[in-house]
Amino acid sequence: MPEARLDQVQCLSPTGLHRMAYKEWGDPHNPRVLVCVHGVTRVSDDFDQMAAALSDTWRVVCPDIVGRGRSGRLLDPRNYQVPQYVADIVTLLARLDADTVDWFGTSMGGLIGLGLAGLPDNPVHSLILNDIGPTLNPAALTRIGDYIGQDMRFATFDDGASYIKSISLPFGPHSDAQWRKLASDVLRQNAEGEWVRHYDLALAVPFQTATDESTRQGEALLWHAYDAVRCPTLLVRGAQSDLLSHASALEMTQRGPKAQLVELDGIGHAPTFVQPDQIALVRKFLLGHPA
Repeated sequence: MPEARLDQVQCLSPTGLHRMAYKEWGDPHNPRVLVCVHGVTRVSDDFDQMAAALSDTWRVVCPDIVGRGRSGRLLDPRNYQVPQYVADIVTLLARLDADTVDWFGTSMGGLIGLGLAGLPDNPVHSLILNDIGPTLNPAALTRIGDYIGQDMRFATFDDGASYIKSISLPFGPHSDAQWRKLASDVLRQNAEGEWVRHYDLALAVPFQTATDESTRQGEALLWHAYDAVRCPTLLVRGAQSDLLSHASALEMTQRGPKAQLVELDGIGHAPTFVQPDQIALVRKFLLGHPA
């Protein structure tokens, strides 16, 4: 498997500076750049399999969004929201000297891509949204918000891996080795030797402070951004997703960029794109929309 390069870029929030780490695969001078962004509690390592497979054609860049993995933490957790993440990505793209990019975003990563692709004069050439859209199931958001802030500690890696698998079963069928990889990506040992999740527990703050009104306003802003997207868009939905409904996905095929919809049977929220058939889906779509 090709090796990834690790790097970081300094970004700015309203309360100070922070580091955003990223992994890069393929020719660093390749003008065809694919940015892959993970979900709310996941990390850049999620894309190791897909990035290695696609690095023959694209320069693949996978950041750890601030608050996760190798990246820094925000002083004010209220800023763990899409506008901050979009601003950080703009800084990253300046570092990469990327004029245009293809975008693959899982869940939160899709919302970041949507926020960027909906801006005037944006650099997004094509957009892949993995099980995410402007309208999200409130019950699923509550479920996600509840477990994000739980201070889970495990005596052994195997205990932690069992927990990660238990909350990740909607990802669909995986081999034992794939489950261990998915767990090892998001678990680390603390100073006491306990295994903990590799993100800032304060990510839960925006979920905990959300109101019905702020949720409605956020949905309206996301639809406004979606309707402004002009690039080719692929929407992938886990057929059993509890976050993005089939009805919402169909609406996304009728407005804005009129996304092409693919639903994957036997999978909920969200497909991991470590399986060869899922990676092939990405390659086919991107090759169908050359720069």
